[in-house]
Order: sequence, then structure tokens, then C-alpha cells
Amino acid sequence: MTLIRVPKSWEIPDRSVTPVDVFFNRRRFLKTLVGASLGASIMPILGCQQSGESALTLEKTLNKPKLNSVKRNPAFAEVDRPITAETLAGRYNNFYEYGSGKSIWQAAQALPAENWKVEVTGLVKNPRTYDLDDLQKKFPLSERVYRFRCVEAWSMVIPWIGFPMRELIAAVEPTSQAKFVRFTSYYDPKITIGPAWTLGRKLPWPYTEGLRLDEMANELAFFAVGVYGHLLPDQHGAPLREVIPWKYGFKGAKSIVKIEFVENQPATFWNTLVPNEYDFIANVNPTKPHPRWSQATEKFVGKGPNFEWEKRATLPYNGYGEYVASLYV
Repeated sequence: MTLIRVPKSWEIPDRSVTPVDVFFNRRRFLKTLVGASLGASIMPILGCQQSGESALTLEKTLNKPKLNSVKRNPAFAEVDRPITAETLAGRYNNFYEYGSGKSIWQAAQALPAENWKVEVTGLVKNPRTYDLDDLQKKFPLSERVYRFRCVEAWSMVIPWIGFPMRELIAAVEPTSQAKFVRFTSYYDPKITIGPAWTLGRKLPWPYTEGLRLDEMANELAFFAVGVYGHLLPDQHGAPLREVIPWKYGFKGAKSIVKIEFVENQPATFWNTLVPNEYDFIANVNPTKPHPRWSQATEKFVGKGPNFEWEKRATLPYNGYGEYVASLYV
């Protein structure tokens, strides 16, 4: 029997997805983004020519070991827009541990990613500490093309490499008491030189995020160890980060050092700091505005080298309602 896959309404053919090799043409000019500060409206892109030396420096940060044997998961191979240029995704990041602006890619290179350990603990039958090699061998890796939607109302499309979170759940076997999971990011004030205060409040370092256990077990919930065909660069949250594509991007903890299964809803970084602006659930919702701006539309960071924005309507659950809407009825 021949199985015929019927494309979903938002998908485009794989031939329309821009190849990653296009993004490494050194003959093209890189443009600088004037990033919106956290909690502010998106500013227009202002381009300026970067020197060859600067461009080469950025490329070096992206030049991580290849993951050549990894195949793209056909169920998550396409979305309704092209993959964002790797050079743009690599230089326009939120990573508060290294600063409140978007151009943190240079500061993030201080991350000590060698000999990385991730402790999995709490209400589980099989607590364990993994290193990066363990994670890559224990859990089969695949590539998934996901939309990424920031709470600041900009968006990208990223080809992540990693494994479903449900695989880790099966390995450590949470007890019946476990209802939530808390993720803790690497923090050392001598290295992670981000701000100590913002909005007149002291920041609750280290960065923590959390999910309900049923959210973590969803088919979409993903741990990323790579991107664009290679291991994660530091500015993307190397060597392990959360990818929760139906939620706003701040839910995706980067550079994870601890995963803890707990009974009660854990405190999280932005929800602790500004609970009226960043709730715990944080699903992408065009009908629920941020207190200071609308979420009805987003500015998509496109495929080309010149950092074009494209205004688009925000999709409920970032377009993944068929997978996750049942979690919230």
C-alpha cells in the first residue's frame, strides 16, 4: 500500500526552502540590525556594510562541527515561509545572560561549552547527569524546521537539530508526583555579563524556565543540540536549549545545565520579573496583546542577506494548533 502525505494548508514545497549554503557567500554584504530593546516595538532595519574581517568573525562563530548523518524529519520539513538566513539568525539573538541588546554574538563566545554536563533530577526514577556525547548517542537526532516567534513581535524560521523531549521523559521516568519541569541555564557573573537590573528590578539569575509535564511530552517539544546542519553556536544557546515552537521564544531556555521534575509550578525568570507581561504559559496568541504592543502581527526576518522584514499575521499557537490546542481546553 502506498502512503500519500497530504500537505497541510500552511506548508510550502521543500524546493522553496532556501538552502543553507546560500547564506555563506562571503561576497555578499552583511547588514547590521538595529535591534529593538526588550519590551519595545520593533525598529526598522538599518543596513550598513560590514568589513570582511567582521563578516569572517561571525562566520567563525557559526563554523561548528557538522552533523552530516542527521536527516530532516519529513513531518517537520516545511513551513509557510523560507528558512531565515543563517548569518542573520546568528547575529540577531536574545540571550540576556550576555546583554540586553540583540548583538550578543561576540560576548556569547565566552561560554565555556567544553565538558558540558546536564543534571536531570527531581521526581524521577532514574536521575542522571549527561554530557553532550551522551545526549547525542542516547537520543537519535533529527532536523526539524520550526517557526520561531518572539514576544517582541518578530519571527524567524530555524532548522533545529535535536531530539523530542518525550525521549528524555521516557529515559528518566518521572514519578506520578511530577507535574512540571524546570530548566536552569548556565550562569556565572564573571562570564555571563548580562545586566543585573532591568525595569527597576533586580534580575532573578540564573535564568530558569518551566513547562507542564504534558507540554514537555508533546510531539513538538524539542531539545536542540544543533542548527543549520551543525552543532549549536554559542549565541544560539549551546550546547543544549529548549525549542517550544508554539510558545513565545523566551520560554526556550538556553545553555541548559539542569532539568528538574517537580510537583508544583516553578518560578521562571520573566514571569517572576514582570508577571503581567510574561505569563507562565506564554502561548503565541494574536488576540491577546502584550500590555505595551499588539501581538496581532509579526515582522518576519526573511531569507535574503539584506535583512528584509516582512509583515505577517500572527498565527494562533504559531501555526501549531493541530498539535497543541487540546492541551489548553
